[in-house]
Amino acid sequence: MYPLTVTVHLLATLFWLGGTFFLAIVGAPALRGLDPGLRSRVFREIGVRFRRSGWVAITLLIITGVMNLNFRGLLGAVLHGGGDFWLSSFGRILAWKLGLVAVMIVLAAIHDFWLGPLAGRLPAGSVEHRRVRASVAWLGRMNAILGVLLVYVATRLVRG
Repeated sequence: MYPLTVTVHLLATLFWLGGTFFLAIVGAPALRGLDPGLRSRVFREIGVRFRRSGWVAITLLIITGVMNLNFRGLLGAVLHGGGDFWLSSFGRILAWKLGLVAVMIVLAAIHDFWLGPLAGRLPAGSVEHRRVRASVAWLGRMNAILGVLLVYVATRLVRG
């Protein structure tokens, strides 16, 4: 089971980060030349579709992450371990990974459930719409950068 959960964990990571990078590097620039109203509708549709799949990926990441810790015999140490575990090299790197995951989930939730929908409700092209859309774009870029850092930390975790 362990190789299967690692595979699902990696695929969910690829999906979530790949979608984030696609939207930031391909989707947003490709839609910039469209009429503001059409751009807003297209981005809203893309966002809603990706949001559903993205949160499924996040859920799979949490479930498989817990399962992976369990398969490696580390879940008990994570849940009940004393300071010795968290002071170890593995514990410190795991703490960084879990912290990055928590920040990314919070930013994704703000992006997906508050600012993204707000941008979709505001009149396209208005000053408020542009301001909110800029915040949405900033959150997306921030999550992409954190995602790269998370991949680095995860690699350090399993490769030392």
